[in-house]
Amino acid sequence: MFKQILTYTLIIVCLQFSYSQDNTPQDFLSKEFHKNRRDALRKALPENSVAVFFANPVRNRANDVEYIYHQDPNFYYLTGYKEPHAVLLIFSENKDDDNEIIYIQKKNPQAEQWTGRRLGIEGVKEKLGFNTVYNGEDFKDLSIDFKKFEKVLIIDFKDDYRNSKRNNADIYDLTKQFKEKISFDRSLLPNPTKDRFYQLIKSTEIDNSANVVERMESYLQYYPELKKDELLKGYQNAATDELRKEFKQKISLQLEAKPKTNVDIYSLNGLMGGLREIKLPEEMKLLKKAIDISAIGQIEIMKAMHVNMSETEVQGIHEFVYKKYGAEYEGYPSIVGAGNNGCVLHYIKNNKTKLGNELVLMDLGAEYHGYTADVTRTIPANGKFSPEQKAIYDLVYEAQEAGIAEAKVGNSFNAPNAATREVINRGLVTLNILDSIQQQHNYYPHGSSHYLGLDVHDAGSYGPFQANTVITVEPGIYIPEGSPCDKKWWGIAVRIEDDILITDAGPINLSARAPRKSEDIEKMMQLPSVLDSFQLPKLD
Repeated sequence: MFKQILTYTLIIVCLQFSYSQDNTPQDFLSKEFHKNRRDALRKALPENSVAVFFANPVRNRANDVEYIYHQDPNFYYLTGYKEPHAVLLIFSENKDDDNEIIYIQKKNPQAEQWTGRRLGIEGVKEKLGFNTVYNGEDFKDLSIDFKKFEKVLIIDFKDDYRNSKRNNADIYDLTKQFKEKISFDRSLLPNPTKDRFYQLIKSTEIDNSANVVERMESYLQYYPELKKDELLKGYQNAATDELRKEFKQKISLQLEAKPKTNVDIYSLNGLMGGLREIKLPEEMKLLKKAIDISAIGQIEIMKAMHVNMSETEVQGIHEFVYKKYGAEYEGYPSIVGAGNNGCVLHYIKNNKTKLGNELVLMDLGAEYHGYTADVTRTIPANGKFSPEQKAIYDLVYEAQEAGIAEAKVGNSFNAPNAATREVINRGLVTLNILDSIQQQHNYYPHGSSHYLGLDVHDAGSYGPFQANTVITVEPGIYIPEGSPCDKKWWGIAVRIEDDILITDAGPINLSARAPRKSEDIEKMMQLPSVLDSFQLPKLD
């Protein structure tokens, strides 16, 4: 217990020393980090190319109230800029003695009185380390001829931005102006999936066309927009080989005649995923802090939970711990599901008024300076697992152990998922919930892992594991009421999720601070809570 208190004290002391004399946080990523990331991207760009990034739009919550602004993770990763209405251009080679330009929102004392101070041009130069900075309203005057580039790389537009009449340089105007500058025409853009089918049809002899059609039918269910393609549809439904040959010829002509464009909406996602997948030490410091905070939140609710607590109250305790440690946000909507509610994978209503004797699935993560944890624990509200609850819980724990063991450099991204699924299927057979390990079921309907970082489902290559990558391992079993098994299992939902650092020496569980074993959870739930004496007056 003393060791645990000492650890908490050290974390609080470290957080206190992360603040400046004006009591604002100072442990953000440095401007040198962001410049390093821009330089790394520049080295990965094709020759004679430019990558263009836009800040996230402002989102309206209700009437004249906006949601709390959250920067686009790629934009933040490359700039450290946390304000809206901005554009970043990174050139593969120097352009007018510089290789990057950023356009930002203009200083405006009246607006800043309402929504907070803006960095402005001088602030971006000083604090973020840019040399070439302009106000967003100057973007329309950018005279670069984008047609001279071999590639103009962008993340595809969402086209769901509101146009503010008060701001002639908001993200709506900036994207509109940019589309005009690059003569953006979506019909000219390649469609990798469609083009892949076109090439397959072109290169396949008619005698083997049935195999192509079979493959198309398998894939097209995931690409409903391609079902409308007249050439693919005609080839697929052709009644004779002769008719199919005609469609093949039309497809070949289409490939040859396809208009060329230098706009690329696909490659930049891959380049950014490759950079963000491997975490640098500066990132790990922030990510580890987010994970520690989240794990401590899990510990505190284990000590505070009782059967008369509500799901909302559970959520509030977690999020209070986050704020106490200086985490600005939750990384995603908090999930607190008691009993059958836990069978809803992304249950965020959190409005059950009494937990009773149910298991409570808590999937929550603090976001600290942009980096997001993702930690799930499932605990009995009354402090003691029933035999059925314990059987399912211990099976998920065993599966998670098997999954974590597979988080090794060089293993495929699917390795933890395969390991967890094998353990769960075998265990469900042992518990007579399944008849055989080959039986199809929906008790484990999701994969075990995703990358973690600036996004809760962070960018990455999904290739073989690399050192200094952080993933989750989160197997689960969910048995909704009405499932085709003994009723004693109904309403049991268990997910255990930890944040795993992959290293050359093996996996490291960054969130191991929060107990995982069923017996350790029960012991933790017997400890007193600082919230035991926290009583509020009753309301009418």
